[in-house]
Amino acid sequence: MSRTIEYGNLMHRAMRGLIQEVLCDVRDNGLPGAHHFFITFDTTHPEAALADWLRDRYPSEMTVVMQHWYDALEVTDDGFSVTLNFGDAPERLYVPYDAIKTFVDPSVEFGLRFETQDVDEEAEIAEDTAQTDENTQAGEADIVSLDSFRK
Repeated sequence: MSRTIEYGNLMHRAMRGLIQEVLCDVRDNGLPGAHHFFITFDTTHPEAALADWLRDRYPSEMTVVMQHWYDALEVTDDGFSVTLNFGDAPERLYVPYDAIKTFVDPSVEFGLRFETQDVDEEAEIAEDTAQTDENTQAGEADIVSLDSFRK
């Protein structure tokens, strides 16, 4: 099998680096102006840490808001920890970057969405790519629409 450039993985790594950089700035300087974040993450991720009652309430994913009140924001290379207020009950969360599904700052209409592909979809893409390569080698070039790879 030939080596390939994994653009999806490279893009996700770059996007997670952007989130880390933004959170480091917020940790050091606070949220500027009207900026605030909606961060949706996978609560089933093995490294996500949240209170049992929150995990029970949000068994698959959860969206947290960092806006008016948050405390003790810590940012690492792998994720971030923050204390948020849930109905006057402060709770500490740890969110690995790999668990983030969306990161949105509605004040400037900025958002990132991390797409995941099922194994079946990956196999279908690999099969389509192999068929396209075979057709190209046989002198029949197929044009593959990028829309078939989007969700």
